Amino acid sequence: MKFLTITWHNIRRSPYQAMAAVLVMMLTFLAVSFFTFLLTGSSKIINYFESKPQVTAFFRNEVKQTNINALESGLKDTGKVASIKFVSKQEALKIYKEQNKNDPLLLDLVTADILPASLEISTIKIEDLASISEMLKASSEISEVIYQKDIVSTLVSWTSALRKIGIGLIVVLSLISIFIVVTIIGIKISQKKEDIEIMRLIGATNWYIRWPFIFEGAIYGTVGAVIGFSLALLILWYATPFLSTFLRGIPVLPVNPVFLLGVLGAELILAVIFGAFSSFVAVLRYLR
Repeated sequence: MKFLTITWHNIRRSPYQAMAAVLVMMLTFLAVSFFTFLLTGSSKIINYFESKPQVTAFFRNEVKQTNINALESGLKDTGKVASIKFVSKQEALKIYKEQNKNDPLLLDLVTADILPASLEISTIKIEDLASISEMLKASSEISEVIYQKDIVSTLVSWTSALRKIGIGLIVVLSLISIFIVVTIIGIKISQKKEDIEIMRLIGATNWYIRWPFIFEGAIYGTVGAVIGFSLALLILWYATPFLSTFLRGIPVLPVNPVFLLGVLGAELILAVIFGAFSSFVAVLRYLR
């Protein structure tokens, strides 16, 4: 407790330096929180599309049931197909009505005869999607093929790019945070040189002198992490109505509170380690 009292006294004596340290820590953990939310959401979106039929083939209106059965058999014989689902015109109409139940005008304009029957196909291996897609496109009974791998590949590319950008930004901010905290603690040590010398003369050990500075760095990290996480959570809450509309049907929101608590807990642990390490570097350099 005595170390914490000394730490709090040090912080109160130089509030502007403390605010600078907390601010840079806040920016670092704001970036950590933001990219954690973003990458987690992207992963859920990718999993959602991967769980859906990866190839959808729409039949021409004049196709016969015997030809549909023959095509299904041919796809199964390849040994690459995990599942095939036939969606009839009536089933397609039910799906259309469910998707547009809030727009009566659209419902009145569409009948089962207008909508095509289709096959929804998933492959055992994602790399087999290309060959199955080409096989379907070559069939005279098929009018259009939607290849979900294009969507998944695009999402994976975007997620990979975001991950690289996020890691790069976090590394840069982390290095800046270390530099600033080391500098601030170093300045404080320089300002307290006379007090430190007196403490040494009366028998204080090096670690007794160092611990308040290390606690100070840990406090900067903890406060910065809480503020950064809170800001990221506020941005997420503010954007939730828009995201819910944009991601309609994709189970990304609302975010599980247990997940949020886990992220906060992990950030607090990281913040304490991060702040204490920065201060430790400072005391090793300036307090010998």
